[in-house]
Amino acid sequence: MTKIDLSKISTRAPEELDKDEAKEISKERADRIAELHEQLVAEGEHAVLIILQGMDASGKNGAMEHVFGSCSPFGLRAVGWKKPTEEEFDHDFLWRIHKEVPAKGEMVIFNRSHYEDVLVQRVHSWITERQVDQRIDSINAFERLLQNDNNTLILKFYLHLSYEEQEEQLRERLEEPDKYYKHNDGDWKEREHWSEYRAAYEDVMARSELPWHIVPVDQRWYRDYVMTEIVLRELEGLNMQWPGLETVTFSKADG
Repeated sequence: MTKIDLSKISTRAPEELDKDEAKEISKERADRIAELHEQLVAEGEHAVLIILQGMDASGKNGAMEHVFGSCSPFGLRAVGWKKPTEEEFDHDFLWRIHKEVPAKGEMVIFNRSHYEDVLVQRVHSWITERQVDQRIDSINAFERLLQNDNNTLILKFYLHLSYEEQEEQLRERLEEPDKYYKHNDGDWKEREHWSEYRAAYEDVMARSELPWHIVPVDQRWYRDYVMTEIVLRELEGLNMQWPGLETVTFSKADG
C-alpha cells in the first residue's frame, strides 16, 4: 500500500504554465473528447464511468461543464449522490450505485459516489473501522466487476482543494446572488472536520486497486487542463472504431 500525503501535493498550477495557452489547449481537448464520446456511443463496445470526489466547493459541477460540456447529451448522464433514502438504507450500500453505472455505449459522471460511504460515514463514526475495511474490499471488487464484466473504463478524480480556497469559495456562495443556490449551512459544519476528511481520503486512495488522479483545483482553469489531458488520453487508449456501413438490399418486388 502506497502512502499518500495530500499536504505535500500542490493545489495550484505550475508558475511556468501560461493560463491563456492552457485554456485554449483545454478547449481543444474538450472538443476532441466530444468526438471520442460520439464514437463511444456509435461503437457500443465500452462503458465509461467518471468519478468526481473532493471537499465541498472543490468544483465538481464546473469540472463536468468544462471537461464534458462539448459532448452530446445522447449517451451521457450525470448522477449526483446525496444522503441515501430510507429504501436505500434498507439495502447494501452499493445497491443504489449499481443501478446507475453506465451501459456499453454510455458515459456516466458521478458527482460524488460510492466512496461517500467510506468517507462521510467514517468521519462521523457512523460505521466501525471493520466496516470501513469491508466496504473498501467491496468497492474494489465492485470496480473489478464493472471493468471485467462490462468493459468499463473507470476514471477516478480527487479534486484537490486547499483549506484557504475552500473558505473563499464558500463565502462566494453567501455574497454572490448567482451562487446562492449552492449555499448549504452544512458545508461550513463539515469544514470543521477538514483534517479527518483528508485522512480518510488518503487512506481510501492508498487502498484503492484502481488509481486515483489527484487534480489541483485552486485555479479552476488548471483543473480543466489536467482533467482534459487525462480523459483524452484514456479515451484514445480504448482504440475505438467507427462501425462499418450496414446496407439493406431491396428486391424489385419491394419497389
